[in-house]
Amino acid sequence: MSIERTRNFCIIAHIDHGKTTLSDRLLQVTGTVADREAQDQHLDAMDLERERGITIKMHPVAMRYRAKDGHVYKLNLLDTPGHVDFAYEVSRSLAACEGALVIVDAAQGVEAQTVANVHLANKQGLTIIPVINKIDLPNSDIPTVKRQLEDILSIPAEEAILASAKVGLGIEEILEAVIHRIPAPKKWDDEKVRALVFDSTFDSYRGVVTYVRMMSGSLRAGDGVKMMSNNRPYEVKEVGVFTPKMEAREKLEPGDTGYVIANIKASSEIKIGDTLTGTKFPATQPLPGFQEIQPMVFSGVYPINTADFEHLKAAMAKLQLNDSSFVYQAESSVALGFGFRCGFLGLLHMEIILERLRREYDMDIIATYPSVIYEVLKTNGEMLNVDNPEFLPDFSVIDEIREPIVKCFIMVPNEYISPLMQLIMDKRGVLDHTETLDTKRVMLSCVMPLAEILVDFNDKIKSITRGYGSMDYEHAGHRADKLVKLDILVNGEPVDAFSSIVHRDKAEGRGRQLAAKLKEVIPTQLYQVAIQAAIGGKIIARESVSAMRKDVTAKCYGGDISRKRKLLEKQKEGKKRMKSIGKVNIPQEAFIEVLKSS
Repeated sequence: MSIERTRNFCIIAHIDHGKTTLSDRLLQVTGTVADREAQDQHLDAMDLERERGITIKMHPVAMRYRAKDGHVYKLNLLDTPGHVDFAYEVSRSLAACEGALVIVDAAQGVEAQTVANVHLANKQGLTIIPVINKIDLPNSDIPTVKRQLEDILSIPAEEAILASAKVGLGIEEILEAVIHRIPAPKKWDDEKVRALVFDSTFDSYRGVVTYVRMMSGSLRAGDGVKMMSNNRPYEVKEVGVFTPKMEAREKLEPGDTGYVIANIKASSEIKIGDTLTGTKFPATQPLPGFQEIQPMVFSGVYPINTADFEHLKAAMAKLQLNDSSFVYQAESSVALGFGFRCGFLGLLHMEIILERLRREYDMDIIATYPSVIYEVLKTNGEMLNVDNPEFLPDFSVIDEIREPIVKCFIMVPNEYISPLMQLIMDKRGVLDHTETLDTKRVMLSCVMPLAEILVDFNDKIKSITRGYGSMDYEHAGHRADKLVKLDILVNGEPVDAFSSIVHRDKAEGRGRQLAAKLKEVIPTQLYQVAIQAAIGGKIIARESVSAMRKDVTAKCYGGDISRKRKLLEKQKEGKKRMKSIGKVNIPQEAFIEVLKSS
């Protein structure tokens, strides 16, 4: 099929605005999936995606559609995630397309992540087709949504297509708009092979499966190819497209989105965003890829059984191939043994990765409290990047600690402005300005520390606004603040797994919380165990685990009281000696319980 009749497009939207339902309907209308094989969330292959009702990975699929002009068109679709933590998946799919369907819920209107995704699409120069979805809902408000499209996204309201993916309204209009509004892939002057690597996965039997968008030239089995980043030659074993299952084809042509299986055995040989080219007549310049993404959240991940370290290392390498925004490096902890320091894009991203390690690779793991990267300026002018409290230098040589800050955009109904402003202040945020979007909603723009939004900020927004609030954030540099290292001492010994960098004003509260939790989970010893929270040499909170008491006077029936006193004094001396030489072994379960409650 000629390149003029090929269209590459993706679906972008805020979470839960109906992207996956629309992709299901497109597969059904184009006949890509037979009715007997059709199921809800057809492109969501992971159990996790189905359970949570969210898209985690982008999913390519090739469809054929006979348009009203009588011609058959090849439509390559990429269904993308909607959550802010998976924005990197969206940016990669945009690089492989010429157009994007922007889905807006007719009842909820334009949300924070819709704005962010439209900005990404505009930056790539994509043609945008707005779709107002869920028009069949009784509380849909189409005039307001059209006004928001113009005011917030600067998209003409008359371009919007009214649809309901659930009942199948407006699907043909969407397909016709894709054909007539989105341009065909651009033609290159030469026939050299250029393919953009936008994703990859690992197959135990066939090695690395590379997802590519063909820009120019063609690929077929037996061709010699190489990656432009490492210049290593490979032989193509199979090429094909997704329908949505992997389906082998004779060749991949310009404009196609599909997969290439070559003799690539190691996951480390593939770099997402790389250019695949031929070995005989290679391209001289790589294709513009996508920017390297920086992890925002760090956590230590350790195997519960230390013998599983190598298995965990192999599992992480395969997972990184499937999700290039996940990074890791080996580290060790006195308390937890050998493990990895892992970087994630956000807390949901971290949660999904840990769950995938447990399910897909059967790993028994524990994760430490999430932290961010701090910039530490030493008194001698040296600047350090610290992602683990263990590497923080002594406070006597620190001039200042700068924490990462983010610019947050929070969209909420008018009646919840007051509690939201209070939440922002509690999280050490500064409200920049408020913007009225329509008669019902406002957008709050604020600057706040990334560490404060890590754990429960999004959950609190949802609970305050009864689920109607949404947020998006972008990195906004670093800012110096009164930050300290909080240590937890058990029997006078610091436990590195519980160390954290916190704001001085919040250190006491967090220290009390951790000490109280540890008191519950540390088993009773033969002597009293002190659990202390400390900043430097200053103790700010303390709990004590009472001693296990053996009744040494049980055999004394009557007689002089001095006999009992002598035995109790002897016991007291023994406990004192034991405390000075004794070591408290904190069980693994205690670490798991405390880290769960953090």
